[in-house]
Amino acid sequence: MKINTKLLHDYPMIDPVTGASSIPKYQASTFHQQDVFTHTGFSYTRFGNPTVEAAEKCIASLEDATFGLAFSSGMAAINAVLFLLSKGDHLVLGKNIYGGTFHSIHLFLSRFGIDCTFVDETDNGSWEKAIKKETKMFYIETPSNPLLTITDIKKVAETARKHGILTVSDNTFMSPLSQHPLSLGVDIVIHSATKFINGHSDVVAGLVATNQEAIYKKLKEHQIALGGILGPEDAWLLLRGVKTMGLRMEKSIKNASKIATFPSEHTKVKKVYYPGLAQHPGYQVHHQQCENSGAILSFELETVDQIQSLFTNCRLPIVAVSLGGVESILSYPWAMSHASMPEEERLKMGVTETLVRLSCGIEDEEDLLNDLTRALG
Repeated sequence: MKINTKLLHDYPMIDPVTGASSIPKYQASTFHQQDVFTHTGFSYTRFGNPTVEAAEKCIASLEDATFGLAFSSGMAAINAVLFLLSKGDHLVLGKNIYGGTFHSIHLFLSRFGIDCTFVDETDNGSWEKAIKKETKMFYIETPSNPLLTITDIKKVAETARKHGILTVSDNTFMSPLSQHPLSLGVDIVIHSATKFINGHSDVVAGLVATNQEAIYKKLKEHQIALGGILGPEDAWLLLRGVKTMGLRMEKSIKNASKIATFPSEHTKVKKVYYPGLAQHPGYQVHHQQCENSGAILSFELETVDQIQSLFTNCRLPIVAVSLGGVESILSYPWAMSHASMPEEERLKMGVTETLVRLSCGIEDEEDLLNDLTRALG
């Protein structure tokens, strides 16, 4: 089954009771039990809900996974996975990591007695060198946010497997349509479904997929105990948004590939970060494990004044936190996605005051290019 067909037919889409063309919003906190001695499937929405279950089957389908889980946000999904670790465990992860993940690690894991090592994710050997006898998890994010650094998923997963270490991959930037970490050896895949999967900037959601029943059962316990399950309304919106994901992504990726060549030719642009450019570090690795270059690029200007002028004068992209909407979104990582990180850590990553991130939407590329040209000028 090809992707646009799969997005419409490979998980629950029709209400089995009425034949309605979409799964209803089961906007209920609790469910009547016909027989108090026999559980009939649903009892309380924090434990499970039919609309949410459809969203969970959706991510399982898209990631070719056996199990899926839906959470109230991308961070809820990330924390549910990180909380698989226990006191005394050791976590290895790339140094170019999403600011929210970095914040959670320092806010919770260090307090819980979990040791963390940040490595150069582009250096395959650095992952193995970081291993201790207490190492229990590798955490990958590729391409990374916001510099789009590339990790060789297959090689890192092979290293982890050799040492009996769990491997987790945040697949938000590429989406399940473009990159398939489970097939490359990863144990758990995470998505901020707020982004491309929903695609309309009107839902906050997180998704997890795995093929391992033992992991699924633990994560299900975390979903229930931490209270992080996705709500029925957001699950329904997510299911509506995902139907057009293939068409949306095709246009957004096309726009990004066109626009990425523009800043590299502009005198005010110092550097462009986009996996579709041959000079991008990790270009070959990325295209061995991905089907395209994605819909996100970042670029660096020369001065903060130019940053202010760009954000003031752009008319088409909205200026906002987040990414992956049908509208293009211009972001300022220094004060947005990575603001929770100490300044020293941001600069160490390469997140500077002159870095801009652009998530390309589905507008006409000529209009986006003209708007950027005018704003930079």
